[in-house]
Amino acid sequence: MIDQDRNTDLQRFRKDWGVMTFYERFEQAIALVLSAVIAVVIVVSLVQLIRTVFVLLVLESFNPLEHQVFQTVFGMIMTLLIAMEFKHSIIKVALRRDSIIQVKTVVLIALIALSRKFIILDPDVGPGKIAALAGATLALGLVYWLLRERDQRDSVSEHERNEPG
Repeated sequence: MIDQDRNTDLQRFRKDWGVMTFYERFEQAIALVLSAVIAVVIVVSLVQLIRTVFVLLVLESFNPLEHQVFQTVFGMIMTLLIAMEFKHSIIKVALRRDSIIQVKTVVLIALIALSRKFIILDPDVGPGKIAALAGATLALGLVYWLLRERDQRDSVSEHERNEPG
């Protein structure tokens, strides 16, 4: 099933390439190059994560309850998740499922980045910084919720327009 979807995407990409303007081809090429660069970053980060966890397991006594170890390991995992979500959004553009990077995706990536920041936050950080991060998280969460609500309303309206009456 996945191979069939990939073949369909590739066929659609080849068909669309022939009717694209020069600038649209330029955008596609940039999206593909960015995707490849991010893929390399993801692989290198994954290797670094595996190496770090291996060193912590073998050479040191791995204690995930120790704050510094927790920060290191889960900070690296969250960084990988951010990179993968970013790559996913670029792939959607490259496959022409979306014409531009969607605001909702950018807000989601920002929320993941803020979650990472909370995970790697030092325990002795001041309340002002925590309040600022919490405010930013709340604002981004509200924006994401509003965008999701708008998309759902648009989907319902489109369904009602297309429904035979």
